[in-house]
Amino acid sequence: MNSLVLAVVGIAMVLAGYVFYSRYLARSVYRLDARASTPAHALRDGVDYVPTNKFVLWGHHFTSVAGAAPIVGPAVAVIWGWLPAFLWVTIGTVFFAGMHDLGALWASAKNRGQSIGALSGRYVGARGRNLFLVVIFLLLLMVNAAFAVVISTLLVSTPSSVIPVWGALVVAVLLGQGLYRFGLKLVPMSVVGVTALYGLILLGDAVPVALPEQVLGLSPAAFWVLVLFLYAGVASLLPVWVLLQPRDYINGLQLFIGLGILYGAVAVASPTIVAPAVNTAVPEGTPSLVPLLFVTIACGAISGFHGIVASGTSSKQLDSETDARFVGYFGAVGEGLLALGAIIATTAGYATLADWESVYSAFNEGGVAAFVEGGSTIMNQGLGLPASLSGTVLATMAVLFAATTMDTGVRLQRFVVQEAGDILGVRTNRYLATGVVVLVGAGLAFGAGADGTGGMVIWPLFGTTNQLLAGLTLSVVAVILLRKRRPVLPVLVPLAFVLTMAMLAALAQLRTFYEAGNWLLLGLDVVIIVAALWVVFEAAVAMSRARRTPPEEDEETPDLTAPAAENAGPSAPEPTTER
Repeated sequence: MNSLVLAVVGIAMVLAGYVFYSRYLARSVYRLDARASTPAHALRDGVDYVPTNKFVLWGHHFTSVAGAAPIVGPAVAVIWGWLPAFLWVTIGTVFFAGMHDLGALWASAKNRGQSIGALSGRYVGARGRNLFLVVIFLLLLMVNAAFAVVISTLLVSTPSSVIPVWGALVVAVLLGQGLYRFGLKLVPMSVVGVTALYGLILLGDAVPVALPEQVLGLSPAAFWVLVLFLYAGVASLLPVWVLLQPRDYINGLQLFIGLGILYGAVAVASPTIVAPAVNTAVPEGTPSLVPLLFVTIACGAISGFHGIVASGTSSKQLDSETDARFVGYFGAVGEGLLALGAIIATTAGYATLADWESVYSAFNEGGVAAFVEGGSTIMNQGLGLPASLSGTVLATMAVLFAATTMDTGVRLQRFVVQEAGDILGVRTNRYLATGVVVLVGAGLAFGAGADGTGGMVIWPLFGTTNQLLAGLTLSVVAVILLRKRRPVLPVLVPLAFVLTMAMLAALAQLRTFYEAGNWLLLGLDVVIIVAALWVVFEAAVAMSRARRTPPEEDEETPDLTAPAAENAGPSAPEPTTER
């Protein structure tokens, strides 16, 4: 199978989904209204609520939801063959992920920028909300603790990525100042920012930074984990326009350029896919394709984490309600293209089937390392880029996206802690809530592993928890649509499929954890399953009730900008809309 054919068909499918299906969703299901006031304007505070150019916001949303997951998931799942992974990524992007992300973004924007957890309280009930928040907190804990390990591992294994990864923060801060403080135009600033970022990649390739065996009494990996948590805590407290928005935007451009280089190399080299379409001789110990495929590939097909980002940060920055189609649905398209690139890199980046089988000798092998190795081989063959530079480009891409997901995850988990505090009647502020989040994440990382790898202890629960959360998010969206008498079938079908696959996978894991005597994961899995089933039951009751109640009209978010502006001061400059 020629990988170029796979790339062309896959790209055509997801772009057609954006052009046609997202238009149907925007017009007929969610009915986006350019005249509607968004929370970014009505509740503007210059910190979390900031009206943002849709291209910049797309960059934030896309890079925050992407992370390393759309690389890791497909790079592991191809052990079942490239065809199942390809079909789930392309069909999932069009009919599942885009609809889910756009729906969560729309629902939050219609409700004062509230998170999907808070929305469950209004539309499902107080019990459902409390259990929803438990699932969200656990998922974000998994993301923050595990991604710190993934990033630190890449920084140690690819020292040429250290300079571009940390140098990108300086580029992002300068970009934010130029756009918001000085009102410079977006296109020239983007060109300068991308040029600087790729200049840093060249510098990093020439001057790799490898830490000594001990840094402050810690191993290099543990040192990077500690630094990452401190960085994420500080970044989550800054106004979004200072670092989060410009960093995510410039990273989004960098990824699309990187994907363009990868796909360009595929077009030139047209490497043959050596992996089987359907692998009938999987290594011993590999679980069944159904249901594990649908939780192994989450980001890139559908992911509950996207709903947290869409309703947690992106909805608070939406300049116009109609921007939600580009930010939400096209953000999912971008992630689908990244997942497709990961499939091609890990199946066509090896010379022979034997080479591929030596990498995929057991389940959970491959991952980011296989993506970097296979992708750099294709880039070297197609465009003649040196193998070391190709590896630096791809490793930097993976690290930057994992880092954006991690610090956005810390900000989102801070929102969850504050919401939980409000429910319990405990007064908190963003500094205290952030401190709790960092301490819990770092405590897990170092408490369960002296070298900072403790975050991986609960990672096996991520796939099922993530997809259960996607189903719960769609349950809330379905209730809202029923209340408004909107078409609900485009939501109900994916909802039923995702919940079924995720629940089957969670039940299968129960047996695995029990047989292995892993009582921590067994207990957490039980908690997650019970919480999810309870929320689903509450949502089903809410759907039935919604059919019998009078139609709900859209509410206008009250304009609170006057008092907000008093507190915003100079930290809330007017957003630039020039391109």
